[in-house]
Amino acid sequence: MERTTEKKLGLMALTGMVVGSMIGAGIFSLPRTFGGATGVIGAVIAWIIAGAGMYTLARVFQSLAERKPDLDAGVFAYAKAGFGDYPGFLSAFGYWIGSCIGNVSYWVLIKSTLGAFFPIFGDGNTVIAIATASVGIWLFHFLILRGVQQAAFINAVVTVAKVIPIVVFIIVLLFAFKLDLFRASLWGTQVAGGISLFEQVRLTMLVTVFVFLGIEGASVYSRYAKQRSHVGVATLIGFVSALFLMVLVSLLPYAVMEQGDIAALRQPSMAGVLQAVVGPWGAVFVSVGLLISVLGAYLAWSLICAEVLFAASKNEDMPRAFSRENKNGVPAAALWLTNIIVQLFVISTYWSYDAFALMLSLTSAMSLIPYFLVAAFGFMLAKRGETYENGVGRNRDLILASIAAIYTAFMIFAGGLKFVLLSALLYAPGTALYYWARREQGRRLFTGWELAVFIVAFIGCVAAIVGLVRGWIAI
Repeated sequence: MERTTEKKLGLMALTGMVVGSMIGAGIFSLPRTFGGATGVIGAVIAWIIAGAGMYTLARVFQSLAERKPDLDAGVFAYAKAGFGDYPGFLSAFGYWIGSCIGNVSYWVLIKSTLGAFFPIFGDGNTVIAIATASVGIWLFHFLILRGVQQAAFINAVVTVAKVIPIVVFIIVLLFAFKLDLFRASLWGTQVAGGISLFEQVRLTMLVTVFVFLGIEGASVYSRYAKQRSHVGVATLIGFVSALFLMVLVSLLPYAVMEQGDIAALRQPSMAGVLQAVVGPWGAVFVSVGLLISVLGAYLAWSLICAEVLFAASKNEDMPRAFSRENKNGVPAAALWLTNIIVQLFVISTYWSYDAFALMLSLTSAMSLIPYFLVAAFGFMLAKRGETYENGVGRNRDLILASIAAIYTAFMIFAGGLKFVLLSALLYAPGTALYYWARREQGRRLFTGWELAVFIVAFIGCVAAIVGLVRGWIAI
């Protein structure tokens, strides 16, 4: 049955997917995250690194969308095209499970936000809080089952609504700007206490990755685009818009509060900053904006999670069950598995000490390997000259892809060994899905070097388990 016309998304809808994916829980946590790690100079350096790195990655996505239009759901498809079946699977699985964990962080922050006003929610890990989040998970589940286009339209509306509180926050802080306070926090001496500038910047790295997750939203949904060229344009528009907002949200608080006070704020820290400037209504205003923002981001990421599983299944990298669509063209089986995983993680927060921080960092770490493989594939194409007639644009793309690959590799290093091992803890057992898919197809499980990759992941998994049991790895 032909569904092409009803599925197609225009430039504005695709841009909404990018902005809606990036502006979620992360932006509301930026003041405390930066205030507790560094001062103004360190924050500026961190954003320069993150902005330059993510800009080059966005340009790689744009280039690949134009040069490889046959590769839909680009994040994992590029890894498979460049490095083989098992790396392609790892990219798809890592991106999917990382996105599921990111969705859990949204519910954790929602519960924590409500807990500031309704004690029954506590810090977001009470039975009532978990039950409320569970209801939300399945309400969104059945909404998405009604159709991707309808859900994308709702996401576009929510994206506009949730930007308004952020813009108001920025305007209020600009009017309340105090130059003396801003100068006092330039080098981060109040909190950093002698920590080197490099270390201050490193402490902010994973959160900058987290807030940029979703930059590939238009690429993931490329099969729905009215025009292929819209994918790259939507990616760049969404990136620039989100970067502008996030830089201001993280820097302006230094001009209205002392750095030590910012670092001591409860999350969502944007609410505490605005409350300090305008009074209690500021906390309520930001909290309402956060709820709208996070729910909108959750919708966008639920769509992306299901789409990645669906596309991987269609490409024979996941079991066939996940390629089933319902009458509305929604990958229903993929959506069911995604939300079951999210539900299990939400229940697990009952025993968590700081679930939001853990989920944020782990989501970032899981996404970095797929991002690195995309950048490396872009580098390979430019290096070989494939798809470059007369060499036009080849040197430019080679430089951009090189910077993007170096950036993502550095982010993996900056995150630390802990999150590399925790990633392996998920990658190794996740290979069972790959085994299931290969057995369905009657195909060989691993090539020689793919087996080596699996062995490394397995060793990392065992090391993570030992570290957790022995207390060497704290979560």
